[in-house]
Formats: sequence, C-alpha cells, structure tokens
Amino acid sequence: MKEIMMTSQSMPPAENINELVALTKTYFDAVYAMDADGFATIFDPAASVTRRGDGNSVVVTPVAAWLDMVRSLRSPRDAGSVRADQILSIAVTRDMALLKLRVRIPPREMTDLLSCFYLNGRWQIVQKVFAAETLA
Repeated sequence: MKEIMMTSQSMPPAENINELVALTKTYFDAVYAMDADGFATIFDPAASVTRRGDGNSVVVTPVAAWLDMVRSLRSPRDAGSVRADQILSIAVTRDMALLKLRVRIPPREMTDLLSCFYLNGRWQIVQKVFAAETLA
C-alpha cells in the first residue's frame, strides 16, 4: 500500500471556515456584480458548471465558457435589485469542502453547491452545481 504524504502546501490551514467564508464573500460579490474576473479568482481553471437542462438532461459547461456567458449578463446591482445571499452550509473534510449557498438574480433565486479543493495554498471552486427557481 502506497502512503501519501500531504505537505503544508496541500493541507488546508486550521482556519478553514474563515477562508471558506471569505471565498463565499468573493463569490457573492461576483454574483451581485456579474463580475467574471472576480469569479475567475476563486474558480480553478479546470472547473465546470453543471445545471439541469430541458427535461431530464444535464448541461455541463467548462468554467471558461461559463465566464464568457457571465460577461454578457446584466448584473443584479445594475438592475437595482436588492442583494440577497446566504450561506446555507459549509462542510469540510480535510482538503475538500462543500458550500451550499443561496443567491438572488431576479427573476430567479439559485441554490448553488460549490465543491472546493485546497489547491496551491488556497481554497478553489472545482465544481458548481446549481438549480434555479423563479421568484414569486
């Protein structure tokens, strides 16, 4: 059996939650401003964004293509929308974390599941899975 040694560069620091909360703040700010460059600072370049398509299909988009789409969207801030974002949960297991978040991008509200790895000395999003509901 091969033993894997984790270096201090690959092991997350003891203050996991604080760093993950900071990542979510950057994420929430980027959502409200539709700031693709802000998103790019917290997504790993190999990340993907997954959502339900029509019917029972699944749509997986590489993060670079998703960031291009974000650049074409009108931001909730520019639309004058009230900001509404919330951390629903944070689960951490060694060098991986799952963030469950809620954001509002009228006319929808999204639940986002962000899978993160501790890579290159910081937390990075490697997978975003989301579902949207139309606001009443």
